[in-house]
Amino acid sequence: MQTNKILLLGGTGAIGSYLSTILAKNELDVYITSRTKHLDNGNIHYIECNAKLGGALSNLCKNHWSTIVDFMSYKTDEFSRRLDILLSATDQYIFLSSARVFADEEHPIKESSPRLLDVSKDKEYLKTDEYALTKARQENILQSSNKRNWTIVRPYVTYGDKRLQLGVLEKEEWLYRALHGRTIIFTKDIANKITSLANGYDVALGISHLIGKNEALGDSFNITTPERLRWSQILEIYRKIIREKTSIDIKVKYVDVADFISCRGEGLRYQVIYDRLFNRDFDTTKEAKFIDTRRFTNVEEGLSACLSNFINMGTPFKTIGWKQEGRKDRLSKERTPLHEIPGIKNKINYLKSRYL
Repeated sequence: MQTNKILLLGGTGAIGSYLSTILAKNELDVYITSRTKHLDNGNIHYIECNAKLGGALSNLCKNHWSTIVDFMSYKTDEFSRRLDILLSATDQYIFLSSARVFADEEHPIKESSPRLLDVSKDKEYLKTDEYALTKARQENILQSSNKRNWTIVRPYVTYGDKRLQLGVLEKEEWLYRALHGRTIIFTKDIANKITSLANGYDVALGISHLIGKNEALGDSFNITTPERLRWSQILEIYRKIIREKTSIDIKVKYVDVADFISCRGEGLRYQVIYDRLFNRDFDTTKEAKFIDTRRFTNVEEGLSACLSNFINMGTPFKTIGWKQEGRKDRLSKERTPLHEIPGIKNKINYLKSRYL
């Protein structure tokens, strides 16, 4: 399979940015779709468009691409309608799924392990289009196609300078509180679970080693690290770096799962109960045929470096959920100064959640 002209759909995120750099260093021509304008950089080219629109996709697929790597997020019917167009426009279509599709039935998790969609008895859950179910349904559509020029990749939790998770919490939900001297709200039910965190660069490197490989067609690969840590260990890595960089000794209040979900909002209930409350450890034998996963970044070293970079650079946080902050302050019996909260609406949402 010749590989020289690669299209990354929605490839400006953490993994896509790393992947484009890796491919460009291999002297490949990389084209990236984005809804915002970017300047070309060497053999990395940007196409300003919304690739989810049918017209934009049709224009893109008038060209033939050696590989299309798809970072876009679709509804299931939307994915079904566009799949044939994508498969017909490339030698290899790489679909970004997620290791969240797996049930909690086999450890370590392999590519063939049972998926939630196939074994869950929760009828209400199965009626939803929750992320893990959506990805599994789209995998099914891909696998039932009469074409075999596709590859499914399933990353799990990835981190980088701009994304540092604690369980289901993004950095805006735990690190912001920690750096402002307030208590992190967490639950031991998640803290005690085994997880797998991979550096975004390593995931991108794993994907790059599947590109152009005939033996990867019609198959799926979990792009994960073989390291296994508990979320409590991840928390201690964060605690150590924050203390070294800021002299802040972070505080944590452990609550039950119901109270924890109430802080996060019901919309993420299923991510908690059907993922973060599972042990997530992976067998990397299959991906090791293409890349030595033992060379992936050590989790403690990688997380320490990324958190240090974030603190040192003074990188601004993304949007803070002030309603959720009010709930957390109510549980921790703390208060956020109103001058810290931007805008009247945010102040009102915070006060309602904190006191009512």
